[in-house]
Amino acid sequence: MSSKLELISFKLCPFVQRAVIVLKQKNIDFDITYIDLNNPPEWFKEVSPLGQVPVLKVGDEVLFESSVIQEYVDEITPPSLQPDDVLVKAKNRAWVSFGGDILMALHPMVTSKDEAVSNEKRVVILQKLSQLEAVHSGGSYFNGETFNMIDAAYAPMFMRMDFINTLTGVNLLAKTPKLANWSKNLLAMKCVQESVVPELPAMYKGMLKQMDGYLATLMKD
Repeated sequence: MSSKLELISFKLCPFVQRAVIVLKQKNIDFDITYIDLNNPPEWFKEVSPLGQVPVLKVGDEVLFESSVIQEYVDEITPPSLQPDDVLVKAKNRAWVSFGGDILMALHPMVTSKDEAVSNEKRVVILQKLSQLEAVHSGGSYFNGETFNMIDAAYAPMFMRMDFINTLTGVNLLAKTPKLANWSKNLLAMKCVQESVVPELPAMYKGMLKQMDGYLATLMKD
C-alpha cells in the first residue's frame, strides 16, 4: 500500500465496525477519525456521497459502503478472508446482505415506544435468525472452522444483541444454538473486541435510555 488508510467513523455504527474488524484481523496500519453524524463537519459532506459512514480515504481517493471497503481491504492484503470456492463466496455475500437487514430491523425494535411495534420487529428478527440458523455450518464460524469475511460482517450484530440481552434480558439467540455459539466465538476474538471504543457498552446503554422506547422499560437498572 502506498497510502496509509483513514477510516471515517461514528462510534455507535455497526457498519463501520465491520470494516475495522477486517483491518484489525489483517494487522493493517490505519487511522480512524470519529465524527458526529448529527453534526458532521463540512469536509465530510464533500467526501461522503451518501452522507453516511463508513468512508475509507485511500490517499486522495474515497471509498464508501461497508461491504465495498471490506472487500478492498481484503484484496490489497493477501491472504484473502474470502472462501476459495467461488459459489460459497457468492452465497456468503448474499447472507452478508441478509445480515444487514437484521441489523436494520434491530433499530426499530430497540427504539419504538409502542410495545406491539417493538414485538412485531422482534418476531421479524427471530424469523430471520431462524433462517440463518438453518444455513449455518454448525462449526465455530459460518463456513466451518475458518474465519471468513462473513464472520466479520456479523460480529457487530451479535455484539449489539449481547448488549440487549445484558441490559434487558431479551435473548434473541435463545432458540438458535448454532448462532449462539457463533456469537460467543466471534465476541471472544481480539479483532472484534478491539474494533470498538472501550466506552461502547455505556454508549449503547445511554442510547437505549435516551430513545426511551419500549425496550428501555425492560432495563434492569
